[in-house]
Amino acid sequence: MTLNSPRIFIRVKFFLLVVLSLYAVTSTGQELRKTISNSPPVYPEIAKRMQLAGVVKIELVIGPDGKIKDSKVIGGHPILVDAATAALRDWKYEKTNSETKTQVEFKFHF
Repeated sequence: MTLNSPRIFIRVKFFLLVVLSLYAVTSTGQELRKTISNSPPVYPEIAKRMQLAGVVKIELVIGPDGKIKDSKVIGGHPILVDAATAALRDWKYEKTNSETKTQVEFKFHF
């Protein structure tokens, strides 16, 4: 297997996708809440075929129990938004005494 092998190229792309997908930016002036579980979004096959890359920004309201109570898409390609929102269904944050608003950003690169 050489460095120019398609298998190596695919593995490198997948690794970068996973690393970059895990990159979530937390903003707002509120307390920061640690994620307990945050599975990365699955890069949609159609997005791969279309060589579609981009950023999805989503605003979250996290309940005191650590579950995402509400989400609002701020921007991103609809195909990538679907993948990001699907991943968020399984996310959980640490428990606190109040709701927290935050913003997450997913970067999709092929």
